[in-house]
Amino acid sequence: MERLAQAIRLGVVPAGERLPPERELAEKLRVSRVTLREAIGALREAGLLESRRGRAGGTFVLYAGDLPHEDAVALARSMGSDLTDALDFRWVIEPGAAALAAGRTLPATDRQHLVGCLEASRSRDPIGRRIADSRLHLAIAAASGSPSLAAAVADVQLTLDRLLAAIPVLRRNLDHSDDQHARIVEAILAGDAVRAREEMAEHCEGTSALLRGFLDRD
Repeated sequence: MERLAQAIRLGVVPAGERLPPERELAEKLRVSRVTLREAIGALREAGLLESRRGRAGGTFVLYAGDLPHEDAVALARSMGSDLTDALDFRWVIEPGAAALAAGRTLPATDRQHLVGCLEASRSRDPIGRRIADSRLHLAIAAASGSPSLAAAVADVQLTLDRLLAAIPVLRRNLDHSDDQHARIVEAILAGDAVRAREEMAEHCEGTSALLRGFLDRD
């Protein structure tokens, strides 16, 4: 249930889209179909999913990321050491994921997916951008070829998600982030592992500096 909810909140399956078939999803999550049905039932009761009957039926995502606005300073302080731990952890794993992705021979579908996620991440809609940003980072982690690493990136993205959604942003910050994302994906597609690692490390350091700033405010 935690993994499904995480995927929904991070926009892996966007609002309005159908979850993969039960057998496929159970295999991906490495659980029985009975356990999967119980998890889907719980998330349906929580309002994240709905089931539809008929030929076009299935289980569909309802959650669209429309959480109420939160005070970023108060939220950062409430996270305390969990925030600093997540930022340190992210700085270690995400550059490594980018380097691994660049070192692999990616199939055309993975390359197209990365480019598509990059384009979507340029959105200026606050909710849409937050979800698209997470999906890009998850796509890079998935391209690494390591399921364990991809799961770790998803965990840290989820830990930081509420705070990243709450912080105020300026257009120049968004433009700078877009440029960094583009350089990361460009390095991966070019097969340059060293540059991919460096570009992702720089991106993580910038986000870390911004978020740590909320802990230092009076």
